[in-house]
Amino acid sequence: MLSERQMERIEPFFPLAHGVPRVDDRRVLSGIVYVIRNGLQWKDAPKAYGPHKTLYNRFIRWSRLGVFDRIFVALTEQAGRSKRLMIDATHLKAHRTSASLLKK
Repeated sequence: MLSERQMERIEPFFPLAHGVPRVDDRRVLSGIVYVIRNGLQWKDAPKAYGPHKTLYNRFIRWSRLGVFDRIFVALTEQAGRSKRLMIDATHLKAHRTSASLLKK
């Protein structure tokens, strides 16, 4: 799971909750990172991170709102590096249909 310090750095970029309070942001965000880092399907997420539907819905909603983009930009600015952020994705698995794309 993400540490308290890590959450403190990125929490200001989360959208405000309207109406019903959200479930634990730390747990859900840790689950999203776990699924993406390990190249899993959402339904294969460990139960410790909560329902897989919650992980998926939050990922999609926050992606559309640009939450992750704002977090990445802010973290690179805080580090004093250039305006470019590069993420190494060589460990991600290709989707099972990606092999068929070469045949077409």
